[in-house]
Amino acid sequence: MSTSTVPFGDLAREYAAIRAEVDAAVAAVLARGRFLLGEEGEGFEREFAEWLGVEHVVACASGTEALALALLALGVGPGDEVLLPANTCVPTATGIRMTGATPVPVDIDPATLMMDPARARAAVARRTRAVIPVHLYGSPADLAPLLQLGVPVVEDCAQAHGARYAGRKVGTFGVLACFSFYPSKNLGAYGDAGAVATSDTGLAKQLRMLRQYGQRTRYVHEIQGLNSRMDELQAAILRVKLRHLDAWNRRRAEIAAIYAREVRGVQIPAVTAGGESAHHLFPVLSDRRDELLAHLGRRGVTALIHYPVPLHLQPSYRAWGLGPGAFPVAEAAAGRLVSLPLFPQLTEAEIAAVVSAVLEFHG
Repeated sequence: MSTSTVPFGDLAREYAAIRAEVDAAVAAVLARGRFLLGEEGEGFEREFAEWLGVEHVVACASGTEALALALLALGVGPGDEVLLPANTCVPTATGIRMTGATPVPVDIDPATLMMDPARARAAVARRTRAVIPVHLYGSPADLAPLLQLGVPVVEDCAQAHGARYAGRKVGTFGVLACFSFYPSKNLGAYGDAGAVATSDTGLAKQLRMLRQYGQRTRYVHEIQGLNSRMDELQAAILRVKLRHLDAWNRRRAEIAAIYAREVRGVQIPAVTAGGESAHHLFPVLSDRRDELLAHLGRRGVTALIHYPVPLHLQPSYRAWGLGPGAFPVAEAAAGRLVSLPLFPQLTEAEIAAVVSAVLEFHG
């Protein structure tokens, strides 16, 4: 048994590399004494919008609330339905439920593991008010056919900061796009944070009211809203980290290329045609997934499953009445998928250890 450990992620390494920048940014916020809706938040919104290629970014408290805000801005509410991929993480469905709407899962493409556009078209019904393609693992969903469904597209970019589709960054195709800055993301805060991106000025104004109790003028509440604001400390940290994001993404791509070239005995999901992954995760599919996961652990390699239980089989969603077999592609993937360690600060020795452990398992 190996005594060394390859971590799945290590944010302490990231902080060590940018410590001076982060500490200075945090100290400046503390010295100013303003902690909400100040110059750091405004600066981050402006800089992230420029990096992404949209007109407006509205920062908020989390990626989950970003989804809720986006749907509320579109008027989605009780009695409405919103399509989402059956293999996404529960927070996507949570954001929908926060509006009172009903999540409607759609099965996935077996090659890419992204929402299947043909199945999405079949799922569109009278009450469908939006579709949320999730760019899982850092890879882009097949957006072109989804944009032709006749309902608003709200992109879930929580795992895809910097991914591209048809030459453009994801987050620039839907009428709205939602980002999470959970600490482990390609661009992560040191706590919860999120944002909604759009080039629609009217929706941006609506979002700014929604995140602040429905008000534009203090104590005048024009609509019913939420309390979902990104604090100044997180905004300051994200401004620092945004300067490093492109370099970190290039390093992720280098590591992913090594894995793709050298690992054997597993299936690597395809990237959507015309797409470019941001390599948030490196998922592989194995018919002996649990055995592989145990073997990696014995060799000191930390691997995780994203995600072991599809939405419709979660206890919290039993009311949907959708049992095993309802979404066979998503269910099959959930039983075979394992994610290998991938983060920019992985060392060459750690990368080699991951490859060696996978190859050893397959003889």
